Amino acid sequence: MIYQSDALSVKRLDGDIAELNFDLQGESVNKFDQKTVTSLTAALAALEAEKGIRGLLVTSAKPVFIVGADITEFTSLFGAAKEDIKPFTGTNNANFNRLQNLPYPSCAAINGAAMGGGLEICLACDFRVMSSAAIIGLPETKLGILPGWGGTVRLPRILGVDEAVMWIATGAEKRADDALKAGAVDAVAGPEQLRAVALATLQGGVDGKLDYRRRRKAKSSPLPLNDTEAMMAFFTIKSMVAGQAGKNYPAPVKVVDVIEQARGMSLDEALDVEADGFAELATTPVATALVGVFLSDQLLAKKAKGWEKKASKKIERAAVLGAGIMGGGIAYQSSLKGVPIRMKDIAQSGLDLGLGEANKLLSKRVARGRMTPEKMGEVLNNIDPTLSYEGFDSVDIVVEAVVENPKVKHAVLAETEQHIREDAILASNTSTISITYLAQALKRPENFCGMHFFNPVHAMPLVEVIRGEKSSDEAIAATVAYANRMGKKAVVVKDCPGFLVNRVLFPYFDGFSKLVRDGADFQAVDKVMERWGWPMGPAYLLDVVGIDTGAHAGQVMAEGFPDRMTLDFKTATEVMFENERYGQKNGKGFYEYIADKRGKPKKTVSEETYKLIAPVVAERKEFDREDIIARMMLPMATELARCLEDGIVGTPAEADLALLYGIGFPPFRGGVFRWMDTVGLAHIAEASKKFAHLGKTYELTEGMQAKLANGETYY
Repeated sequence: MIYQSDALSVKRLDGDIAELNFDLQGESVNKFDQKTVTSLTAALAALEAEKGIRGLLVTSAKPVFIVGADITEFTSLFGAAKEDIKPFTGTNNANFNRLQNLPYPSCAAINGAAMGGGLEICLACDFRVMSSAAIIGLPETKLGILPGWGGTVRLPRILGVDEAVMWIATGAEKRADDALKAGAVDAVAGPEQLRAVALATLQGGVDGKLDYRRRRKAKSSPLPLNDTEAMMAFFTIKSMVAGQAGKNYPAPVKVVDVIEQARGMSLDEALDVEADGFAELATTPVATALVGVFLSDQLLAKKAKGWEKKASKKIERAAVLGAGIMGGGIAYQSSLKGVPIRMKDIAQSGLDLGLGEANKLLSKRVARGRMTPEKMGEVLNNIDPTLSYEGFDSVDIVVEAVVENPKVKHAVLAETEQHIREDAILASNTSTISITYLAQALKRPENFCGMHFFNPVHAMPLVEVIRGEKSSDEAIAATVAYANRMGKKAVVVKDCPGFLVNRVLFPYFDGFSKLVRDGADFQAVDKVMERWGWPMGPAYLLDVVGIDTGAHAGQVMAEGFPDRMTLDFKTATEVMFENERYGQKNGKGFYEYIADKRGKPKKTVSEETYKLIAPVVAERKEFDREDIIARMMLPMATELARCLEDGIVGTPAEADLALLYGIGFPPFRGGVFRWMDTVGLAHIAEASKKFAHLGKTYELTEGMQAKLANGETYY
């Protein structure tokens, strides 16, 4: 053994080949935490001192190669000055340079995910062989930063500028065939042949059949572009990347700037430019927010896994009540992820609609090359349409997704309970109706909870799992386990009107109603909130949700929280509802919708809307952009704070992710609590005073006031 630590080891193999093997003890994956970085420094020193080595094989003892840096260690850098951040990249850059400059060739055997720093160490090697089951990528821009260990330097010199920029700017994961085609790896092998192929490739370098020195020179030299070529290439690339990234995500454009600035430099000079770019981005609120989202997502996954471990049995078979678009979406997602499902409806037309929805979604996957026709047939065959309860005695969980009517749901749930096993879980996909109330119809309320999907089911990651007063831990655990099997992000919340997401969404809509009442143009409000980062403004969102759905849910919320969600004026949304302008579903709402060439509804401005709402709104006038944002966001922020204080949701992280995954809150802001931390509660308090006349939803909660007084933040 040449070197050994708790993170990695170096040993001699036959033929004077050394193997550097990453195996971080106590962790399920390898990552570049401080322990690994320190160990790598020592291992390289040992290799440099060892006599007679002719080649180096770099491997992993874990199912993945290296997932990248330890993000939890990285967060300590936020708030630091640029000059304090640069050293973070220095040690490993020195390590990777030493690896690249060893007096013999090196080859990485990539057996699993090599992401971020995991790929960057592979780029420092002379050769790369990839398992056909592996993935590689540089996802740093998704965290608001850029690769800091040579990714922006070596990858363009290996792939060429255009291809490298697309890899880095998008942060996309690349599978083996794509990596081989691009030239990022030298060979692809089946998992069982990976080691042998990597050793053979390395031997080619040792024997002089493969010129590793030429490769090193290319990675250490300026990019082979003259000034004219560079000017044309970077101008085009920068415009394209800026257009795709948008103004709220600076990292992708910074990637292009860094590569362009370093194009004529040597390796060390280029790495210094990269380090400057990394440090600059790391000081931005966007990086803080996006890294926060990443860590919160890990927390959410950990909590979901914890619930799944509490489940007494696995979810092997499921059923959904009510076909239609929602039921069909649930059936599709369940079957796609390997859980066969029975889909029941009272009418054949409903079953046809549900199957049609599943067939449409699967056909799109086949058309895009993401699924074979054979696999599509298998998924469809695992959706069993039925007009009866036959076979319901063999399912582990039933999701009720019938019409949003308490009486109908009571009847359907009570009837279903008679046809399922005593230990089977029953869940309601209601968006507003109390789970505790619905449980009154059941003999076994402990086996019942809420499972609120968001539409469209296949696209929206969030599932709210709602605990009623009598819901057992077993019911929650089994339902979270099913959500996990379906590939969804489960947030467990307590029962209340609107649960979590709708409870905080409707005060936001109320803020919109008050703005329009006071003379704001709904189009102007939409534009301000979209520029602020929302995927669509409130009027457009109401049209997409369905104004009839919004009217019903708004009534439920007003009844549940009359002190702050009952409006004492007629809203523009009510006018839309009364005039049967329900939004996209019937082509008319605040906007009008006509299908484009691809069949997607195209939004157009409707003058009729202005005529209809004229009697209930003040004379149109312009509002300050910051006032619009404050009037829209304050009601959402105060209600979310109430949810946290009331114990409806467990942590700020879960609350923030619920809004990101459920209604598209801007990721670069990190969530409502993260946004409040960024702007400061003092700023929120000033806006609260300014708009106190608008009602209770603009008042700081007791918890917010306490945090303000104590100088505390949510994170």
